[in-house]
Amino acid sequence: MENVEGVAPAAPIPISAIIPCHNGERYVAETILSVLRQDLGRAEIILVDDGSTDRTRETVQTFGESVRYLHQPRGGAARARNLGVGYSTRPLLAFLDADDLWPEQALRSLIAPLVRDPSLGMVVGQMEQFVSPELPGEDQARFHFPRGASLARLCGSVLVRRSEFDRVGGFSPTLETGEFMDWILRAEALGVRSASVPELVLRRRLHRLNHGVLRRDAQQDYLRVIKAALDRRRAAAQGAVGS
Repeated sequence: MENVEGVAPAAPIPISAIIPCHNGERYVAETILSVLRQDLGRAEIILVDDGSTDRTRETVQTFGESVRYLHQPRGGAARARNLGVGYSTRPLLAFLDADDLWPEQALRSLIAPLVRDPSLGMVVGQMEQFVSPELPGEDQARFHFPRGASLARLCGSVLVRRSEFDRVGGFSPTLETGEFMDWILRAEALGVRSASVPELVLRRRLHRLNHGVLRRDAQQDYLRVIKAALDRRRAAAQGAVGS
């Protein structure tokens, strides 16, 4: 591995970390460093540039061979994640947004249950939110959110076996928001076994360019996700009655 300043070389681990990124030059370096500093070892990092028009490419390329850089025309986070999975080479998959952070022990905490129990398909950890510190005080005051850590099935707080990901299928490219929730619900409908850990594994950054902040119509995507899940349950119940 090409050495990155401030990051000691580490042994490879069986995890591919997929990072979709659109115009993320402001935060993506800190995000990548949080992956490189995992105390478990060196994950395979695949960053998919989703049609950025800023200096995302140049920022990522400063990490050299530590990060595999891919580019696609603007197509959304779901397509970017699916592309990254297609290039991944390791048996466990983790997904991290380009403005969020992993605490140093995140991957160690998430992988432990999968090592102990081969029947588990995915593991979920705790998440906490924080307001990006460079924002002025008046902007920080506009964010209202629960303090402290809580269990969260979000991009960045889940580790999944590649075999189970393939069984469920990729993220839905028709969703601009809620695609990760949709995938989790589809996984549960197929009976993918999961476990949770009490450790903090994700620090979710809040800032003025958050996707949910920019997209005021995001609730419609979430409603579509919930409706699809209810339709699957209804169809499964009818099938059970008819058999």
